[in-house]
Amino acid sequence: MVQSRDNTGETRTVAVPPYWEEAKQELMKRDRIMSKLIPKFGDLHLIGHDDPFTTLARSIVNQQVTPKAANAAWQKLLECCPKITPAAVQKAGAGELAACGLSKRKTEYILDLADNFKAKKVHVAQWHNMDDETVIAELVQIRGITRWTAEMFLIFNLLRPNVLPLDDPRLIAGISHNYFSGEPVSRSDAREVSANWEPYRTVATWYLWRSLDPVPVE
Repeated sequence: MVQSRDNTGETRTVAVPPYWEEAKQELMKRDRIMSKLIPKFGDLHLIGHDDPFTTLARSIVNQQVTPKAANAAWQKLLECCPKITPAAVQKAGAGELAACGLSKRKTEYILDLADNFKAKKVHVAQWHNMDDETVIAELVQIRGITRWTAEMFLIFNLLRPNVLPLDDPRLIAGISHNYFSGEPVSRSDAREVSANWEPYRTVATWYLWRSLDPVPVE
């Protein structure tokens, strides 16, 4: 267990994902790039969020913007809704959400997400027992939830160890930078490189993110 300061400024206790240390050792043993990259980040590890709605809302905010822009919008959203719950988001309404810097479309997506949770149209309690693809199939039925958003949910909420988010530009950039000397990388190239990481593709992805941005993003 380690201490981490969350988005509200409060300190909370965060568990290291149970597979993390074993994954680090396996990746360093199998992959020469990982053997150099992983030691640079010491005891840092993936920090998940245990609330499904908050995780999905943040993933929507993060879509197609830089981490800096996403963090700024998220902080404004927290000022508007200190507790990110379906009821709080619905109460805030489209006007207040848009004032946080969210686009009209993202505002609509977050409100629709709140509606789905409030109406119990999603099987939140069952997600931990579903396999990755089944969770993704359910989540992408929600307006604004793409496969990428669902994969971020698998990584940051369900802490699944073997997710490879090929639609994530930071993953592709990390592979290009670390494995191809900055040359363009296709999805096929990425799959080929990642074959060596299974069953810990989440962990390798996280370290490639860190290679581009050393500050962990929750």
